[in-house]
Amino acid sequence: MSTAAIEIRNLHKHFRSPNGTEVRAVDGLDLTIERGEIVALLGANGAGKTTTLDIVLGLTQPSDSTSSCKVLGGSPRQAVQAGKISAVLQTGGLLGDMRVEETVRMIASMYDDAMPVIEAMEKANITGIAHRQISKCSGGEQQRIRFALALLPKPEVLILDEPTAGMDVNARADFWDTMRDNAHGGQTIIFATHYLQEAEQFADRIVLMNSGKCIADGSVAEIRDLGGQRHVEAVLPDANAGALAALPAHQLIARDGDRITFSVADSDAFARHLLTQTSAHDLQISAASLDQAFSHLVSAASATQEAN
Repeated sequence: MSTAAIEIRNLHKHFRSPNGTEVRAVDGLDLTIERGEIVALLGANGAGKTTTLDIVLGLTQPSDSTSSCKVLGGSPRQAVQAGKISAVLQTGGLLGDMRVEETVRMIASMYDDAMPVIEAMEKANITGIAHRQISKCSGGEQQRIRFALALLPKPEVLILDEPTAGMDVNARADFWDTMRDNAHGGQTIIFATHYLQEAEQFADRIVLMNSGKCIADGSVAEIRDLGGQRHVEAVLPDANAGALAALPAHQLIARDGDRITFSVADSDAFARHLLTQTSAHDLQISAASLDQAFSHLVSAASATQEAN
């Protein structure tokens, strides 16, 4: 029997748009997430992240019988009913007329072995608004309330869909501190986010999606390398337009006096040229940022899809 937290095989989910066009939200996705992993799903709007998470949570079903989605060895519905998987979604799930603590206590009463209400509220940093009406809470505060509710069944797998949307910088930092503590306790965490910095700082692994497919899967360092570009920074005295034009293929990223940063495909060859053919010195070579790798990989995947 597999020990994986999530096993997705040949997953398809298609919709009909209002004009009758078929939209392939998830298109043959294969993905395995092991227990205890912290995985970030990245992708532009429409990449298929939220639809994939909805299927993992049993909120929607795949479009055909060849698709398979297992959660902790069983169906998503079984995992939800057993309290083994929980989620912090972007919207919904809260009654505006109720107060914060009242809401948490009501949901806690539905579980046989819920996390103590006060503990869940402390982890979500909402004890200070315990007596506030839900409708009076900000968007970021409501996200923290959803987080407290998701913690109540003490789930083995926690799904987060844009979890820090609406939170200020301090609340976002507190949230991820709590998530790190949960991860250290062995919880599997899967989150979709538009904040690339969150993925870079927190995820063990990044799954990059585009048009319903996985186009890259690996650690932050591996995703950067897949982006195909590296940065070479050097002091290059008297670098006029003619001297720059004579350099091998490159893109000029930044310039501060004589210190120039280039983006290149072959950093070794470019650095060798600078050191042997120019007066450059003080060279530094680094991988492209996650943001740059993300843009490059998505552009390449989109171009391939259009060509096909």
